[in-house]
Amino acid sequence: MGHPSLEGQYSHSSSLVDNVRFSQQAPIILGAKATSAKINLLPAQQEDPSHYVLLEQLFLSCLQTGDDKSALHCLELLSDRFGPSNERTSGLYGIYEEAVAKGQIGLEKCLQKYDSILSENPVNLPILKRRVAILRSMSKPVEAISSLVEILKAVPTDAEAWCELADLYVAQGMTHQAIFCLEESLLIAANAWNIHARLGEVLYICARSGDETSGQYLVRSIRCFCRSIELCDDYLRGFYGLVMATSPLLDGKQGDTKFKISAAQWEKTIPAATISKLHIFAKRRLEHIIELRSSDHQLWESCQGEIIAAKELLDCLQDTT
Repeated sequence: MGHPSLEGQYSHSSSLVDNVRFSQQAPIILGAKATSAKINLLPAQQEDPSHYVLLEQLFLSCLQTGDDKSALHCLELLSDRFGPSNERTSGLYGIYEEAVAKGQIGLEKCLQKYDSILSENPVNLPILKRRVAILRSMSKPVEAISSLVEILKAVPTDAEAWCELADLYVAQGMTHQAIFCLEESLLIAANAWNIHARLGEVLYICARSGDETSGQYLVRSIRCFCRSIELCDDYLRGFYGLVMATSPLLDGKQGDTKFKISAAQWEKTIPAATISKLHIFAKRRLEHIIELRSSDHQLWESCQGEIIAAKELLDCLQDTT
């Protein structure tokens, strides 16, 4: 079984643990004796819009955990209410068919179906996004990039699409294009701390190139991480990035050959005292977040990968001091 990208129409950010727990509630939500029969849960005049949001979330979680039967049941209920031709419903049908597709041949059939739908309605945005997701899962990044560029020509205010395009560019080593995309997304979602942190990460990658502009990229990276943690004071990735980006600039390390800028230039850009304070602050906050989330079983399950990576970074810093 395939596992399609599900967040919006691209990817799904919920942890597997969260999805398992939610999908286990399917029998309760759909009815103690869920069947394939179509059920009208509420009279039209008493409809609660949040009920359909819940059904969509349950649909995605069931697919992620392999409960295809419950996922199809959710999809049928949504289709009964909004119709199979509804753009969002058609996008969800696409997700389902991708999930149950058998190998590359099955995905090719899904792609052909998307192309057929788009030949009749070229502006079906959910299907356009599903097409990008399936191209990416089929290891066709160039085609996925081309498709996203076309989507953004039509809908330039789609921050999610800009971020997805940036991710594709990073995977292809096209970091400068990725920076442009993330900057565009921040024009739309200026307070998205996760996007600020992601931009900081890509800028840091550029800084490590060792060319004449690497120092400038590192300064911008530090500023992006600072903005990220300013917007969200417990964002682990933001603090992780700030620790990482300030480490090469601590006393005795300003001459790091990866970053083509002298200590005197650093002092004009970001004073050494400020770098040291930022590093110490970020390190302490990172240690606090690790301790807090490691002691909470639910938090540990939902983000253990990030916690382990943060611990390894701090251990590495201790070994080098």
